[in-house]
Amino acid sequence: MKALTTLLTRNLSSRSGVAASVHTLLANGLILGLNVVTGIITARILGPGGRGEQAAIILWPQFLAYTFTLGLPSALLYNLKRYPDQASRLFSAALLLATFMGGAATVVGVLFIPYWLPDDYSPAVVRFAQLCMLISPVALLGVVLTAALQAREEFTLYNAVRYLQPLLTLLALVLLAATHHLTPFTAALSYLLPGVPVLLWLVTRLWRLYRPNWQGVSPAFRRLTSYGLRSYGADLAGTLANQLDRVLVVGFLNPVAMGLYVVAFSLSRTLHIFQASVVPVLFPKAAGRSTEAVVALTGRAARVSLAVTALPGAGLLVLGPWVLNLIYGSEYLGAAPLFRILVVEAMVSATTPILVQAFMAVDRPGVVTILQSIGVGITVSLLLVLVTRYGLKGAGFALLISALAQLTFAYLSFPLVLKARPPRLWLSRAEILGWTRRRSSDERSQ
Repeated sequence: MKALTTLLTRNLSSRSGVAASVHTLLANGLILGLNVVTGIITARILGPGGRGEQAAIILWPQFLAYTFTLGLPSALLYNLKRYPDQASRLFSAALLLATFMGGAATVVGVLFIPYWLPDDYSPAVVRFAQLCMLISPVALLGVVLTAALQAREEFTLYNAVRYLQPLLTLLALVLLAATHHLTPFTAALSYLLPGVPVLLWLVTRLWRLYRPNWQGVSPAFRRLTSYGLRSYGADLAGTLANQLDRVLVVGFLNPVAMGLYVVAFSLSRTLHIFQASVVPVLFPKAAGRSTEAVVALTGRAARVSLAVTALPGAGLLVLGPWVLNLIYGSEYLGAAPLFRILVVEAMVSATTPILVQAFMAVDRPGVVTILQSIGVGITVSLLLVLVTRYGLKGAGFALLISALAQLTFAYLSFPLVLKARPPRLWLSRAEILGWTRRRSSDERSQ
């Protein structure tokens, strides 16, 4: 495991890329640990029913905020890299657009939530979910501004922003649990409110760096919306792919079943730690390079990520029920069959986000939009059919089939769109031996 993790970081193109990947990997490990601990606290104290209610409340602010991005995160990152002399106006335009669209997400959520949550959820849960929609502008501004950090390649600060929020969430949950005030409602606030101080810190930092200029921002608006609207489909499809399962499942399952689903899904996502460490670094590092260089860089990252993901995945397949019982308690053993399906799905779906960065880096975001839209269509169709017939297992199989289809489509798009040979997805013996020799040489030189 240690060797493969080191190999992952060695397969980016430059020393800065390696350092950024290592730092992001460590940050993802910290975030993973924090999320596991917060999940244990809420699952054990609230039980499956309370955990399901809390999940239903916090689902909407981020989901709807991310569906209203207009492609701003990718557009801001790309344009800041492409037009650094226009950084001030680009940043100003992004702030205005993100604030407006965050407000629109709030309005839609307040009106929509009562019609989607089933009668199994109490009126108090529905009203509280509507109230929590006020946090949507914070969520949208946060994801847009972190793109500015990526564009500046400030990955240390980028990762700090990412792990501060779950750290504050953990502190709030511990305090509430110690004072016997932990409920689905207070737990939801513990997840949502930490985004506010983190955003204020981020705005203060970036405001000094970019010094917003509100005069003559029309060209900046046009640049952002031109790229953003083309990549918006990719952002929207990515959001739907990541969260639509919970949006649909919450409309079909009672709070207890929802609690089981959320626990199994969250634990299976721990396998995405390596993929999540590569994607934020790969896009800014690959942007602007030749197609051949982008494909080669993407292929190396995908091969190592898949290998690193498969090893712990195999262990979770065998030890799934024991892990669920150890971490969350016997009340969650009913999620074991679903968990095993989601582990296989996680191993498959970890590769696709890396592969599609090649299309984003060569200014073909529309391809990613099409690919992810196809995947979302498959996911929605299968969830509507399989969840109603087979419950939790149906949800797992729907996600697995969709993940296999998306990986296949992404792989075939390399020759069809880029006219390039698809990257190999498995590590060769020569690559492993070559890395081993380099490592031995480095150790001898020390």
